[in-house]
Amino acid sequence: MTNTMKTRFYNADSAFSYFLNEIRCNGIEFGDTKALFNVGFTMEHPTDMIILNGERQWSREYADAEWQWYLSGDPSIDKLGDIYGKIPPIWERMADANREVNSNYGYQWNRGNQLEKVIDKLSDPNTRQAAISIYDAKEMWLYNHDTPCTYAVQFTILNNKLNMAVVMRSNDLWFGFCNDQYCFASLQVLVARELGIECGEYYHYAHNLHLYNNKI
Repeated sequence: MTNTMKTRFYNADSAFSYFLNEIRCNGIEFGDTKALFNVGFTMEHPTDMIILNGERQWSREYADAEWQWYLSGDPSIDKLGDIYGKIPPIWERMADANREVNSNYGYQWNRGNQLEKVIDKLSDPNTRQAAISIYDAKEMWLYNHDTPCTYAVQFTILNNKLNMAVVMRSNDLWFGFCNDQYCFASLQVLVARELGIECGEYYHYAHNLHLYNNKI
């Protein structure tokens, strides 16, 4: 990653298109991917979450089904099947013997009532404690089938707007970023509405931002 890499984008689509080219041109070979390391950038208008890039042919219908699944808090992939009408093969591969996954982020943010506590913390606009924990190395024994890609989500109120930061250990640009940003931006909207304020910016950080070789 060079020092001249762009770090501010109008929306998710402009960020996706930029990093699609950046990884292809400057990514480092890493396993079966090309990757950029320690990439952080801001999306100024996170509510503009639609991926329009023609090469990607992104499905808002599927992304919204995934969001509805997260809202249910049910880690069962069969719940996603009920919502979407079918279960994408990737979730079948990641599910355990109970057909559950750790990467249903709604299941994670409801554990210990994290989301409820975050909204309560934000009643103090100066709080630095409005954070949701997802990946937890202290429970690695649960990750035999599916390891969450996101470390944490943190919210901050600045200028009476709700800003959000998402920190990821690993982020596949093609599938992961496009659908994850939709769900996290939707979460930002949900929390902002609970607080009665507008959304601000969305900061996205990935230790490893990559494309699998079949997308190069």
